[in-house]
Amino acid sequence: MRIGIHARTGGDLRGALTYAAEVGAECVQVFAKSPKRWYAPDLDPTLAAEVRDLAPACGVAPLFTHTAYLINLGSADDALWLRSTDALADELRRGAALGARGVVTHIGTNPYGDVALAASRIARAAETACSAAGDDAARLLLLENSAGAGSSFGGSFEELSAVFHVLDGTGLDVGVCLDTCHAHAYGYELSSADAWVRVLDGIDGCCGTGRLRLLHANDCGFPLGSRRDRHAWIGDGAIGQAGFEAMVCQERLADVPAVMEMPGDPPGKDVVNLTRLKTARDACAGRGGGGGPRP
Repeated sequence: MRIGIHARTGGDLRGALTYAAEVGAECVQVFAKSPKRWYAPDLDPTLAAEVRDLAPACGVAPLFTHTAYLINLGSADDALWLRSTDALADELRRGAALGARGVVTHIGTNPYGDVALAASRIARAAETACSAAGDDAARLLLLENSAGAGSSFGGSFEELSAVFHVLDGTGLDVGVCLDTCHAHAYGYELSSADAWVRVLDGIDGCCGTGRLRLLHANDCGFPLGSRRDRHAWIGDGAIGQAGFEAMVCQERLADVPAVMEMPGDPPGKDVVNLTRLKTARDACAGRGGGGGPRP
């Protein structure tokens, strides 16, 4: 398992990758533009090419991008839905330009009270965005599970599966980004090895084997099932150190990269949490389980 961070760019993508390498990250996630804006100037082709080369050169590959927070693929408001699909298409083009292995997006809401209807709306948004992005789109779109607050969609694996069911046969490569904080807040226990086996079985059973392609490894600041999304440092939250030790020992996750999205000030927050998770992984490898970083 390769372990990395979400690196803040501050408008400097090259600097973000260099920073990630300096603190010991083995993979990285970045925003390809401001997460609080719908639109931004196109990426400079020279800069994009430099980032594509720099990530593997710095040892922080694979690289993933994360879309803007404004996107709502399930919106019943046609104007907002169209704006969201346009924004997702733009994010897919940016991800491809930067050489991202995948583009992670929050899904949005279910204002219909009907899972099948919401899933159809979300799937159509994903298909529309990928079509609009054309040959310049990143190949892999990753749907991130939610903590389940309010009308948010995608807290359960069954909801994610409903979207994949609609997209089956379209040729789109769509996978799961499992945020551990969100999953625990929704009600999926992750604090032991047995719990991890149940969760991974649930994802495989609902969404399909091999659909899980990225982990957001974040501890949870609120109790199991709270539906409250607050990230905590590794070992300091409701999942706890034992939960993350179990995570890195899962053979099914050996080829799934994990990035952390921690509160706090850099570089301390990243150095400490990378050390905690890598130490757990290395201890597991020493016992003959899990494994070290893989390409």
